[in-house]
Amino acid sequence: MDKLHTRATVLIVPGLREHVAEHWQTHLAASLARVRSVSPLTQDKLNCRARVEAIAQELAQIDGPVILVAHSAGVLMTVHWAQHHKHQIKGALLVTPPDLNANWPAQYPSKETLQAGGWCPLPRTRLPFPSLVALSNNDPLASADAVSAMATDWGSEVVELGSVGHLNPASGFGPWPQGLELVRRLDT
Repeated sequence: MDKLHTRATVLIVPGLREHVAEHWQTHLAASLARVRSVSPLTQDKLNCRARVEAIAQELAQIDGPVILVAHSAGVLMTVHWAQHHKHQIKGALLVTPPDLNANWPAQYPSKETLQAGGWCPLPRTRLPFPSLVALSNNDPLASADAVSAMATDWGSEVVELGSVGHLNPASGFGPWPQGLELVRRLDT
C-alpha cells in the first residue's frame, strides 16, 4: 500500500486507552509516511500534566511543521498542551472530545478522578493554530451541543460525522477513511 506523503509530520495523540490495534488512529498512522505517536505512559496514566509532557517530549523530536491528530481525551491533552507550549503546528484534527461535565458510562474515569488528575478546568481559549473538531451526534461522552461549544471557544471548524458513537472500536470503527481526508485538508 502506498503511504500518503504529507508536508507536515503527523503526531498521533491517543486518548486514555492509548494505542489500540483496531483503532482508527492506528490505521491512519499505518497509511502515513511522516508520522509519530505520543508514547504510552507507564505510570501516572490519569495525570494530565504527565500526558501534556509526553506530547511536548514527542514534539521536541520533530523538526518542521506538525499536524496533531487527537482522539477523545487526546483532544483534552492537546488543548492543555496548547495553553503552555509552543511549536510549529500547521493544524489539528480533534476528534470526538469528551465533555468533562457529562456523566460518562461506568467504564470511564469519574469526574472526581479526572479533577484529581488535573484535567479540570478544560482550557476554552482560542487555539493558536487552525483546527477541525469532528463531532458525533450520538457520542456517549459528549453531547453535540457541548462539542460545538468547545469548538466555538477553540476557534475550530466543526466537521459533523453523523451517528458514529465515540468513533472507536466499540462504536464499530477501525479504519476511518475520512480521517485521512481531513489530514490532507490540514496539510494544504
